Amino acid sequence: MGRAIWGTSGGFQGKNGANIGRWLNGQNIVGPLPHPSQTPPSTAQLNQRAKFGLVTSWLRIVKGVIRTGFNVHKEKVSPWNAAVQYNLEYAVTGVAPNFTINYPMVMFCKGELSPPLDVTVATAAGANLEFEWDTLFNVAFGADTDKATFVVYNPDKNLFVVLAGAVTRVAATYTLQLPTSFVGDQVQCYMSLLSADGKVSSDSVFVGALTVV
Repeated sequence: MGRAIWGTSGGFQGKNGANIGRWLNGQNIVGPLPHPSQTPPSTAQLNQRAKFGLVTSWLRIVKGVIRTGFNVHKEKVSPWNAAVQYNLEYAVTGVAPNFTINYPMVMFCKGELSPPLDVTVATAAGANLEFEWDTLFNVAFGADTDKATFVVYNPDKNLFVVLAGAVTRVAATYTLQLPTSFVGDQVQCYMSLLSADGKVSSDSVFVGALTVV
């Protein structure tokens, strides 16, 4: 049953007979209930659905990073939708039905802040990753107080390790402790920066893939 929001002659939300009302971009939109298509999906449609499911199921685990990090996108497009669109277009590889994530092409963050430069990562005993980067940046698009975010993905275990606001841009180095169960597994490593007020992000940078020791 629909819920009237402006009286009996106004808009409504929810199902009402053959119509449905919903909020969209600040407006109450009323339209007919959708009907399932009777046409079987094409191969291209099935492939696109498979890619979409792959990307959304993978990215949903790091929604928090995307929410603050993907802040350059078209008007009225949410950070989540913008991230899905970008990675669906650029970060899926393989031939149907064996689609996979192309890790070096993934972006968790996309913004106007100066990105970390010349980032490297090395393994250290005890399941540690040692990140280093150049502290130079464009002063018009960054500050010493920008905070580093690290994202590490373990494909073998399908697990993410995410650390936001670990250190400032000028720290130039950070040692990230991973679970000891990651030893012997290969991990994919990323870094990005976020302004101190949390409003502007840099692009995320793929740092590399390496085996945890």
